Amino acid sequence: MNRRDFLTTAAALAANAQAAPNARIQVGVIGCGARAHELMEAIMQNPGTEIVGVVDAYKGRVERAIDRTKQRAKAYASHHDLLADRSIDAVVVATPDHWHKPIILDALAAGKDVYSEKPMTYKASDGREIIRAAQAGGRIVQVGSQGISSQSQRTAKEMIRAGKLGRVTMIRAAYNRNTASGAWIYPIPPDASPKTVNWDMFLGPAPKVPFSLERFFRWRCFEDYSGGIATDLFVHLCTTIHFLMDATMPARVVAMGELYRWKEQREVPDTLNAVLEYPQGFTVNLSCTFNNQSAGEGAFQFHGTEGTISLGFGTLAYTPENVIEDNNWIVESWPKALEDAYYRDPKVIETEVAPARNRKKAETQVFKDSKSDSTIEHFGHFFDSVRSRKPYWEDAVAGHHAAACAHLINLSVKQKKMTEWDFELDDIRA
Repeated sequence: MNRRDFLTTAAALAANAQAAPNARIQVGVIGCGARAHELMEAIMQNPGTEIVGVVDAYKGRVERAIDRTKQRAKAYASHHDLLADRSIDAVVVATPDHWHKPIILDALAAGKDVYSEKPMTYKASDGREIIRAAQAGGRIVQVGSQGISSQSQRTAKEMIRAGKLGRVTMIRAAYNRNTASGAWIYPIPPDASPKTVNWDMFLGPAPKVPFSLERFFRWRCFEDYSGGIATDLFVHLCTTIHFLMDATMPARVVAMGELYRWKEQREVPDTLNAVLEYPQGFTVNLSCTFNNQSAGEGAFQFHGTEGTISLGFGTLAYTPENVIEDNNWIVESWPKALEDAYYRDPKVIETEVAPARNRKKAETQVFKDSKSDSTIEHFGHFFDSVRSRKPYWEDAVAGHHAAACAHLINLSVKQKKMTEWDFELDDIRA
């Protein structure tokens, strides 16, 4: 082999190494809480993948994660140790929110592709750093709001694009709960103690505070680690809205939040309402309470001039508009001769009388997902991207914007005023 052949072969091998990692994608899981265990089950349902490494600050979760992989995964002392393993192709970041940016940046610097649980960021400015790092390294970043990988949401997107709803100007979305667990008051393992919980690992970049099992196992209740309802649940809602509406960000946001009921060991509201105004010409109402579940979880209504789409978990209902002008109650207050003349007008006959005579009941069409777990599908898209090097829709840019909606909402609550997005800076307007 001459020098030219050698260089050509080496270049081809290098390109192939980036385009196609190990035939079996080797995955490391950083953060092994309850959601991470669900993600691990979804990963294992995708062929050609294997979970080979896990990290967590609580020993019990590490033990259970290794059990879940039938003892095939290895425990690492820290995420740095896991990232140093060159055999690992991709990592799942399922830590508390305050750890997302540093771990994602470390993973990208180590040449790993990243699947991050939402929200991608703890604060809005984190997103631009992650986007730049992913682009600079040519790495895949996908965020885990899995609803957009469901058949129902993809069908809804096709219907909106096809004009089935006409012009959409109002979207309502709610995510309600009424249990202690729904309000993140999770049970704490009986063996949890300073001996089994690595407090310093958990805190990381967060403020240094005394050891607290409540903070560790119920971290979403505390502002040092989470943005509460907005960064947990509203990020899901905004991801879906952006996906279906081909939208980027709202221009203006106003919100209010209160803590009414779940006050023990908690800082963030249990009830939150927000209004988001998008420059494309539609407004979004988001709401959540942990004090009543009647609205159901993950309920969307997309209201258009020609129809309405209602989305739940795995279901879609489309109801066409059936609007008929009816001015009878107005014109019957006129003099009788004018009323009679009104209904003899050919235009009125065409637009009011004939449609009322031929009116048919609007029939709702219902669609149901044939596949029950969109998380499996979402990971399928991620692993396809790892192999093809082509990012899925919910990349770092989409993740940045969905999380930034939550940050705008929380800032509005704190400041008690409207907040705005700077589209040129791609950050919250100062």
